[in-house]
Amino acid sequence: MNSTTTRGETVAKRGAPAHFLPHVQGLRAIAVLLVVVYHFEPGRLTGGYIGVDVFFVISGFLITQQLSRELERTDRIKLPNFWAKRVRRLLPAALLVLAFSTVATLTIMPLSALAENLKEILASTFYVENWALAANSVDYLAASGDASLVQHYWSLSLEEQFYVVWPILLLGASFFGVKRLATKYGDRGRWNAMIALVVIATVISFVLSVIATNNDPASAYFVTYTRVWEFGVGALLALIPRLRPTRAWFVNLLGYAGVVAILVAGYTYDRNTPFPGYAALVPVLGTAAVIVSHRSERWFDIGRVLSTRVPRFFGDISYSLYLWHWPLIVIAPFIPGWGLSIYNRVALFVIAVVLAWLTKKFVEDPTRQWSFWTARRPRPRMTFTFMLAGMAVLTLLVSSVWVVQQPKYDAAASQLASTVADPPACFGAAAGPAPEITDASGTSTVTPAAATVAAGTASCPNTALDDTIIPSPGFGNADRPSNPECLVTLNDSGLFACHFGSTDPSAKRVALIGDSHAYALLAPFISMADANGWALTTYIKGGCPWSTDAMPGVDAFSRSCNAWRANLTTELASVQPYDAVFTAALADAAAPGTSATGQALAAGFTDAWKEVTDRGTPVVTAVDNPAWSDDPNKCLRTSDPADCVEPRADGLVADPPVAVAAQAAIAAGQNVTLLDFSSMFCSSTDCYAVIGGANVYRDQDHLTNTFATTLEPYLNSALLGAMAQASPAP
Repeated sequence: MNSTTTRGETVAKRGAPAHFLPHVQGLRAIAVLLVVVYHFEPGRLTGGYIGVDVFFVISGFLITQQLSRELERTDRIKLPNFWAKRVRRLLPAALLVLAFSTVATLTIMPLSALAENLKEILASTFYVENWALAANSVDYLAASGDASLVQHYWSLSLEEQFYVVWPILLLGASFFGVKRLATKYGDRGRWNAMIALVVIATVISFVLSVIATNNDPASAYFVTYTRVWEFGVGALLALIPRLRPTRAWFVNLLGYAGVVAILVAGYTYDRNTPFPGYAALVPVLGTAAVIVSHRSERWFDIGRVLSTRVPRFFGDISYSLYLWHWPLIVIAPFIPGWGLSIYNRVALFVIAVVLAWLTKKFVEDPTRQWSFWTARRPRPRMTFTFMLAGMAVLTLLVSSVWVVQQPKYDAAASQLASTVADPPACFGAAAGPAPEITDASGTSTVTPAAATVAAGTASCPNTALDDTIIPSPGFGNADRPSNPECLVTLNDSGLFACHFGSTDPSAKRVALIGDSHAYALLAPFISMADANGWALTTYIKGGCPWSTDAMPGVDAFSRSCNAWRANLTTELASVQPYDAVFTAALADAAAPGTSATGQALAAGFTDAWKEVTDRGTPVVTAVDNPAWSDDPNKCLRTSDPADCVEPRADGLVADPPVAVAAQAAIAAGQNVTLLDFSSMFCSSTDCYAVIGGANVYRDQDHLTNTFATTLEPYLNSALLGAMAQASPAP
């Protein structure tokens, strides 16, 4: 066997452990940066979630290597000592971030997030978060939905479960090998037994992972048994040294190929990739290839490259960076004045790195080496005492937050439920003014039904609503439509149709088509379908309006949107013509109808609508609601509604392309109706966050479900009018 000097050996000569592998720190850096960038910009690094799989392989390798060294040296594994080291290494920083998240739940996060956050903080405290998420069938890769502050603790929980069980299994296999196989194999009997155990566990787990990923992908992502094989691959590297190459050219070829495999998976995988399953083989085997490629003699050797200062720095802080980055991402949108621009994201990343470095320097390292629990006897007992004490203190903190906030939570939830069930007079959109409706004849009117609701005036007075905000600012962010499965997420191109209302073949057929702004109107459309006996079908994809104007990008979202539109065109041409179609879309403030981009958008809308109007189906659309520079709920939580306004010139798009498209379609003889709610949302100068006691927005540009339901009379009137003017298809 050729003798080479590795960087790890050089470090050993300086006093570091001989088994220290600096290039593994660089591999940790790749893993944590994949995850962090994915969480900050999921559309840019669609497969960054595979970073946790890299961590799993590393953990399997390092832990098995540590345990096998102890067995070789002492013929036993001191389980209490091993577990105590894990506690000292991992628990202090984890509890710190959990405590921070608990305080943030009390002071920053909206009231609606109380129950979910506190429940998952407790699950994370006792390292069962992965099973809690699996039980709730959470889709970790979904681009929609609200995540808790500690959802990322699922991987830490899974690792801790591995640390508890794995040494027991290896110890059992070692004992079996000594007792049963020593006669035939001598000392190799122990190692053969452990290798056999790891191989069997790895194969069984991989098979279960493939099966579970096919049958229940949301749950399969989290449960322990679908991930054990990833640890097992790392463990085999530790138990079979012959798997590690020695020839310089092959070491580098293997190492760089492993890095490429990891990065390719990170850039090409997305939420539609069946995972973990077969797909996890690429990052797992890539990680294994890098681990065994430790050569670092020359500057271009893979081991040397991964051991340079920057990768080593991020590898050193990888654990704390993983802990801190996610709660910061979740909290940021609820901080007044904090936007979501690229500059805000970069600043947040820098903050996460600084917090990670401080935690490594002042929490991780000192507590791991703290003489109070490492110098005393018995050491494990002292460590476990502090572990239980820390968990108990955090549980008490979580319970205290619940006691303080639960009455407020119950009151807000009760108020919201009772208001939606029996809205007061002039609530929400009923406060007026009524929208301007331009029908297929080009006539702008206020229909009788809408006028009745709005009392035919610019306002509908109800002084009892003057100090009312429903849902409360703490609940506004969570007040979204039900049936989240009806919203195709950002990088998904599948055309998913939801059906509501009548199943009578002779019923009027209505379609709701568009992006998340169409989804915001789902509740009133379901209500109209039930009231009118309509058969309602929805085709909705986040961020992807119904248009023939192709998305110009080559990123995963742009490709998925263009594919979804093509699927929609095929669907609409193949089904029986609808009796009416309603469509809505987010207005792009950077693309007014006076610009070339806005005109292209308008033409795309008109051409898309023509696909159904030529078949006799009327189209009803609406000028989009105002978009705010920041979530108005932030302002409403601390200020009077009168102070929470957005300038009309900033909130509304000048010459909105949808209005330009509707005017062009009407002029061309298409049966298109346009609703313009702008005068309801805004005065001549300002746009409102609260209208008729109703909280209008759940974020910067999406309507609350509560306010959307108050639009029903106007939407119903416009659809009935459009269907009345419809003529049979030629």
